[in-house]
Amino acid sequence: MPRSRTRLSTLFALACLILVSWSVAAPKPAAALDPFTGYLMAHFTGESANGEQIYLAHSTDGVHWTDLNSGGPVLLSTVGTRGVRDPAIVRSPAGDRYWIIATDLRIASGTSWSDAANAGSKSLVVWESTDLVNWSAPRLLNVAGAISGAGDAWAPEAIYNAATGDYVVYWATNATLNGVKKHRIYYVRTSDFRTFTAPQLYIDRGAGQGIIDTQIVEVPGSVGGYRYYRASADGHITVEASNSVLGTWTTIGNLSHLGISNGTGGGNVVEGPMWMQFNGRNEWALWLDQYATGRGYMPITSTNLGSTANFQTRSDYALGASRKRHGSILNLTAAESSRVLARWPAGAAPNRLQSYNFQTRYVRHANFDVRIDANVSPTQDAQFRVVPGLANNSGYVSFESVNFPGYYLRHVNFDFVLAANDGTAAFSSSATFRQVAGLADAGWSSFQSYSNPDRYIRHYNYLLKLEQTTTTQARADATFRVTT
Repeated sequence: MPRSRTRLSTLFALACLILVSWSVAAPKPAAALDPFTGYLMAHFTGESANGEQIYLAHSTDGVHWTDLNSGGPVLLSTVGTRGVRDPAIVRSPAGDRYWIIATDLRIASGTSWSDAANAGSKSLVVWESTDLVNWSAPRLLNVAGAISGAGDAWAPEAIYNAATGDYVVYWATNATLNGVKKHRIYYVRTSDFRTFTAPQLYIDRGAGQGIIDTQIVEVPGSVGGYRYYRASADGHITVEASNSVLGTWTTIGNLSHLGISNGTGGGNVVEGPMWMQFNGRNEWALWLDQYATGRGYMPITSTNLGSTANFQTRSDYALGASRKRHGSILNLTAAESSRVLARWPAGAAPNRLQSYNFQTRYVRHANFDVRIDANVSPTQDAQFRVVPGLANNSGYVSFESVNFPGYYLRHVNFDFVLAANDGTAAFSSSATFRQVAGLADAGWSSFQSYSNPDRYIRHYNYLLKLEQTTTTQARADATFRVTT
């Protein structure tokens, strides 16, 4: 080959390599998602026994909400403090992966706020999913461990940053800097919510003013003049704007003209600002948790985020039965809504199993043992989702706890327990039953074991057992009514 052609070939090959490297290194735009038709709110409910876990609510209009899973939690933390607060739900740009990140904190366990802030967990709790309904086991992400003197890691949020092609995870840590100990906002970058960069200071209000809650919303059309807006609970509810997640932020204002603050300005004292764009239009809601009065979230809305004067209070909203504390809202496509509502039907009443021969008593779990009791408290200990059988979904059922999602009634050595589904065939087999006509009354029901077809669920001395039913007494003990 002539030398000139060789040089041309070499230059062409180098050009191709450069173009390929650009295509790999340059951040890719978010894939176009189907139109959004619904909304999903992740939240916790308070300091009750199971209140510091992950709860979900659904809405079709963004202002009227229905609790999912009959008002029970949908995810339980089994790591760290075994409790979570302040959940944020994140979608990948392609819409094919989701994460929930939350504060690793359980005040209901007896932890004081002082201990939690000064000697608490420095990790966040993370769940991961590809479909919004099947979630990984929780794991810890130690984001604040490298911050000198860190006392905690609270109120995490995350946003995809197109400028760097990864996610910015930001949260509050209580630590001493320049001789002042207070909560400031730090951040790391991550592409997988497993590995991350060294923590960096993100927001410091100066003097002695701490800041814990802040959340960013992206406005691709730059309505109001900027691409990103963030609201922070820093004494006021301060709204800022920027064209870069990690760039310089400009203060837009606060909500003092509405009589709303985070304490410094008095009035209606709120926290946990939570952004939401209404589907199909340039209108946003900023939800604020009225924690000081215990009234839960309220929305204020705006069609132009460039000035806080554009925000207006709303009264035409309803949050469902449970109290909703600091969380986040994800806009849903029709397919996402369908999956979520199929898994946790909105408004579906939970079931109870009423004893035939002790009709004031219902099947309930207590310390993971199973028995029949009257006057069950809390009531959710006697509530179950009757779902298709884990081992056989044709004509068989399984019983999933409402307040311990992922936990099912199963027999172990013919005794019943409430246990987490470990995914094994043995578990599925022992948690699956055929619902048949009641052995003592055909108008009621009995439940035949899938793994031991000659045995049925029955109570004996009020404890649930799996036994043969050869006597009249046993058949009565093995008869139940599925109620709502």
